[in-house]
Amino acid sequence: MKKFESPDYFQIDDLLTEDEKMIRSAVREWVDDAVLPIIEDHYQKAQFPRELIPQMAELGLFGPNLPEKYGCAGVNNVAYGIMMQELERGDSGVRSCASVQGSLVMYPIFAFGNEKQRQHWLPQLAKGEAIGCFGLTEPDHGSDPGGMKTKALKDGNSYILNGAKMWITNGTIADVAVVWAKLEGTVRGFLVEKGTPGFSAPEMMKKHSLRASITSELIFQDCRIPAENLLPESRGLASPLSCLTQARYGIAWGVIGAAMACYDEALNYAKTRIQFDKPIASFQLVQQKLVYMITEITKMQLLALQLGRLKDQNRYKFTQVSMAKRNNVFHALEIARLARDVLGANGITAEYQSMRHMCNLETVKTYEGTHDIHTLIVGGDITGIPAFT
Repeated sequence: MKKFESPDYFQIDDLLTEDEKMIRSAVREWVDDAVLPIIEDHYQKAQFPRELIPQMAELGLFGPNLPEKYGCAGVNNVAYGIMMQELERGDSGVRSCASVQGSLVMYPIFAFGNEKQRQHWLPQLAKGEAIGCFGLTEPDHGSDPGGMKTKALKDGNSYILNGAKMWITNGTIADVAVVWAKLEGTVRGFLVEKGTPGFSAPEMMKKHSLRASITSELIFQDCRIPAENLLPESRGLASPLSCLTQARYGIAWGVIGAAMACYDEALNYAKTRIQFDKPIASFQLVQQKLVYMITEITKMQLLALQLGRLKDQNRYKFTQVSMAKRNNVFHALEIARLARDVLGANGITAEYQSMRHMCNLETVKTYEGTHDIHTLIVGGDITGIPAFT
């Protein structure tokens, strides 16, 4: 396979710092050496490559934009986005593992936990010695998390948790779950540890998408949670939604990597696939597809980069994150579909990666807020008229 060449039609590399480029090179090389040789086999077997977790921790890929005092890399948000981009160039499932660990487990412990909770969990999670998951979505409440039925009741020095969560990345292997439940009508966050009586996390199988990722249910039947496992600063639905903003930011970057992989594969194939005595890259309709791909990748890159700079200056809005997630995932999926089309029948085989990315991106378009939900988030922002109710 020809070595990957990162598309950079507008010389966006010039806008990155040397540190950001170095981080990208390190993660890109690791993806080439450690992820790409094994990921297709794991995808076919519907297995997450757990052997990658220690290596990801060694590279600082878990919670890298959190403070170094907790064992994290302490990089800026652009560098974090670049890390997610390179991981998803390998596979959306690998990026999802890192996104959940950092944005949906480590971030809420950092933002809503106390110092004792931070000191206990964040170093373990950063080193990959513990794996976490995030329990918000329920079987009957996906786009409407405020309707959650999972409840916690105060009982002496503990809480009794009952309910269920669905579509939970990392759930089956997680050592700790950040679970959101209603306590006296208010959404609060709880740290539910593996092995808690009444807590189970069966894996969900028979997926057509994100096959190299662990997706689970979380079931709570009279789980007794120690009072010290309540995240004390979590109050209301705004708390878990702020975690989703962090994760959506990483997705907006991550899918650029998947789009790059598909474009690079389609371009190389088109230049070497001979039909009618000439490469198919010489045909107008194929060139039209390739031009669409590189144009949208360039726009995705610029959107994510500016969002990252705003985030580093603490000037970004969650609605901007929604726009970036919505736009970049939509076009990444279109690029994957077009790449598969350029590859023809070969595109459905495991010898090529575009269809794997295409199937994965169907899930990415749905989770962390569907395309339509993000449309309404941005629509409400620009009109001042919320369309949810």
